[in-house]
Amino acid sequence: MARKRIRKRPMSEINVVPYIDVMLVLLVIFMITAPLLNQGVEVELPQASAEPLDPEKNQDPLQLTVDTEGNYYLNVGEDSTQPLDAETLVTRAAAVIRQRPDVAVLVRGHKNVDYGSVVAAMALLQQAGAPSVGLVTEPVEDGG
Repeated sequence: MARKRIRKRPMSEINVVPYIDVMLVLLVIFMITAPLLNQGVEVELPQASAEPLDPEKNQDPLQLTVDTEGNYYLNVGEDSTQPLDAETLVTRAAAVIRQRPDVAVLVRGHKNVDYGSVVAAMALLQQAGAPSVGLVTEPVEDGG
């Protein structure tokens, strides 16, 4: 009796199970870290009708936030949710402005904050070397 030799053909399918596992792990990592990327102090901005800034030109601006009690928060440093004193604010802002001279400098003041606190914040940024300072507002709501 003659035996026929049967050749095994190579398998041409890709096992995608490991790729699905990696994708699910990355999905969980991004779901956990995404809310942490948008940290900051919550303030209610005043409303004004003004032209919005070009987002491509002003990426990652230096933002100084003034809350209702007149505390200052800068969006750079170890913890951007801790209030800063005037000396620390000037030091950190000056370091950022020296590193990136073309950075946009913005002040976010709560709509109920004392006007003097916002002016004092702008003066501190001027001491740090900011050539110009912009104010952040919310667009005016239509209706009413």
